[in-house]
Amino acid sequence: MRNGTDGRWWLYRGTGQPQYDADLSELLPPPPPWRHFTGGPVVAPPPPDDEEIERRLGRVSALSGGSDQVRREVDMVNAALLLRRPLLVTGRPGTGKSSLAYRISRELRLGRVLRWHITSRTTLRGGLYEYDAIGRVQDSAALQSLNRTDGAGGEAGRPVAAEERLPGIGDYLQLGPLGTALLPYELPRVLLVDELDKSDQDLANDLLSVFEEGQFQIPELMRARRLHRSVTVMTDDSGRSAEIVDGIVKCRAFPIVVITSNGEREFPPAFLRRCLRLRMPDPDRPQLVNMVLAHLAATEDASSGSARAEELIDDFLRNSRERGGLAIDQLLNAAFVATSGRFSGNEEALERLVDSLWHRLDGAGAESRTG
Repeated sequence: MRNGTDGRWWLYRGTGQPQYDADLSELLPPPPPWRHFTGGPVVAPPPPDDEEIERRLGRVSALSGGSDQVRREVDMVNAALLLRRPLLVTGRPGTGKSSLAYRISRELRLGRVLRWHITSRTTLRGGLYEYDAIGRVQDSAALQSLNRTDGAGGEAGRPVAAEERLPGIGDYLQLGPLGTALLPYELPRVLLVDELDKSDQDLANDLLSVFEEGQFQIPELMRARRLHRSVTVMTDDSGRSAEIVDGIVKCRAFPIVVITSNGEREFPPAFLRRCLRLRMPDPDRPQLVNMVLAHLAATEDASSGSARAEELIDDFLRNSRERGGLAIDQLLNAAFVATSGRFSGNEEALERLVDSLWHRLDGAGAESRTG
C-alpha cells in the first residue's frame, strides 16, 4: 500500500492525475466486517469515459495542494473508501460538488461515472431498474396476432419460427444507475446521486435498506426464477448487459457513492447516520485559477490565458461577494468568452457581456438590468 505525505494510508490524493497502474484491488484495504459483500457472478469492468470526464473537469490539473479545504476533501473521500459508506456532499450551487465524483473516477481509474439525477418525481425503483411491462404485453399480443390463423387458408398449430418468438423477460428490463452500481464488480463503481434534496421526502428513507444491505430484489425476475434462474438484463452502461441470478442484485465491492445536496432541506437522522459528510466551501483563488486553465488549456496560449484568467478571477471574486455568490460555471463561461478573441479591441462590449453572465443566482436585480 502507498502512504500519503503525512504517513497515512490514502488512495485518493486529490492530485487530478490518474493513479495506480497496478490493480487497485490489491491496494484497496479490506472493508469492515459489517460492510463485507459477496455478490456474484463477477461483472466485467466498466467502460472508460475519458471524454465525459474531460468535458466536466477539463484537462488533468491538480487541486491547489495543502489547503485545509483540499485536505478535508481527501480525508473524507478516503474515509468513504475505507468504510464503504456514501459521502454526502453539501454546499452552494456551483461549488463543484458533482465534479468530485469525476475527480475520484479519473484519479483511481474506475471508469464511467454512473449519474442519477434526482427530481421531485424520482423514485427508488427508477434508480434501481425499469421494467417495460406494457411493451412486453404489446409484443405478446402482436405475436399472437401474427400466429393466429384466419380459419380459411391456414392450419392451426403451425410451428412458430424463432424470429416470431417473444423475447425473454430480460429484454424488457434495464438497470438504472443505482442498480448498475450495485452489480458485483471487483472494483467499486462511482455513483453520483445528484441533488438529493430535490427528491420526495421519502426517497432518503427508501435508500437506507439498499445502502445498508448492498443488494435489492427484482420481483419480476423472482417470479420467473423457477423457469429462468439466470436472466441477462441491460445496464445503465450503453450496450452492456449483466447476468442476474435468482432475481437478486448483490454488490461485491460497495460503490463509491457521492450524494450532492444544495442544503435546501435536512435529511432524516437515520440516513445521515449511514453517510459521511463533506461541506464544500466556495473554491479559493488558486483552485479557481486551476479550474479555468484546465478547461481552457486546449484553446488558449498558456501564458496569455493565465494572465487573463487571473484578471477575470479577481473580478469574479469581487462580484461574487457583491451579488451573494456566483457559480463556477459562470466564471468558465466568462473566461471562454474573454479568451475567444471575438472581442479584440472592444473591451466595453466584453465587460457588458461578462456582467450579464455574472447574474445573481437568486434572480434579484434581473429586472433592473433587463428593464
